[in-house]
Amino acid sequence: MRHLSTLDSHTGRPLEFSCRPLRTAQAREAAADFLAGLNPPPPEPTVQKVVLLVSELVANAFRHVGTVTSMELRADRHHIQVVVEDPGPAHPQGRAPDLTGRSGGFGWPMIQRLAHHVTVARARTGTGKAITATLAR
Repeated sequence: MRHLSTLDSHTGRPLEFSCRPLRTAQAREAAADFLAGLNPPPPEPTVQKVVLLVSELVANAFRHVGTVTSMELRADRHHIQVVVEDPGPAHPQGRAPDLTGRSGGFGWPMIQRLAHHVTVARARTGTGKAITATLAR
């Protein structure tokens, strides 16, 4: 997993983190490490929400497209953003969750409930999409 961090010139702490996770577990670990390095660190409920957002966004990309192009985490004094890009052109679609557990349907509604704001846009590469989930820090 390749990554790039941007450091706050005053604290030396990362404000942006970028990587291309090969597995959902890598994405969760990277998110937890990024959040632990923030000063001040976000409260535990926020950490849990961000890690869950990362997990769902990355897992959905692997499940529906087969890969993740990039994952970015950004933080400022007020917000935390999770951006996951994949090469698939289709926007996520809400559907009734499968209560038998066979075909999912829980991830996208969960993402929309956890984040204060979710956008789907064209990826910076021009191919695929970027999903950005923003929540209060």
